[in-house]
Amino acid sequence: MKNWCLKVLFGGALALVATTTFAQGDVQAGQAASAVCAACHGANGVSSNPEWPSLAGLGETYIFRQLQAFKSGERKDPLMSPQAQALNEQQMQDLAAYYASLGQMQPAGASEELVELGEQIYFGGLPEKGVPACAACHGPVGAGNPAAAYPAIGGQQPVYLVKQLTAYRLGERATDPNSMMRDIAGKLSDEEIQAVSSYAAGLYRAQ
Repeated sequence: MKNWCLKVLFGGALALVATTTFAQGDVQAGQAASAVCAACHGANGVSSNPEWPSLAGLGETYIFRQLQAFKSGERKDPLMSPQAQALNEQQMQDLAAYYASLGQMQPAGASEELVELGEQIYFGGLPEKGVPACAACHGPVGAGNPAAAYPAIGGQQPVYLVKQLTAYRLGERATDPNSMMRDIAGKLSDEEIQAVSSYAAGLYRAQ
């Protein structure tokens, strides 16, 4: 397996910049502020709608940066953009701290007909296409790398993962540093995107 990185599937993580400092998030304040978020993302951070991502345990820096991107307009969504516009930096950090503190996402069953291809891409990549293994950055159980702001994807909604990879492939999302995800997703076919998204959705993550 080549030690390359499939960086982000939930909307493209931004790399952690060492010189950047963040306000410390307050978990209790974030929990109180999350009442509005629960309508889409679930009371425990696990979405019941396949179109909307689960947020439980994604990583504080990752969530904070995605909220920043929605607020600035770098990332656009008809539901999330206006929600983020109403938040200040501390509120974003509080929400990020709260969701990062929650337990793991619940894995869904991977599609049986796609599992072989999905496993191949997740653990071995597609060397002939220059596609790296997802596990190199997102880990063998999809737990991600919070310190590097690479999100957890194990148990994420497969429909959502497909949507985000497709958006990267089409250039509709550009929150990936140095065009990492756009370059990788641009090499994946529809079937390969479906397969790796399904496989990631079936992964278990440690608490």
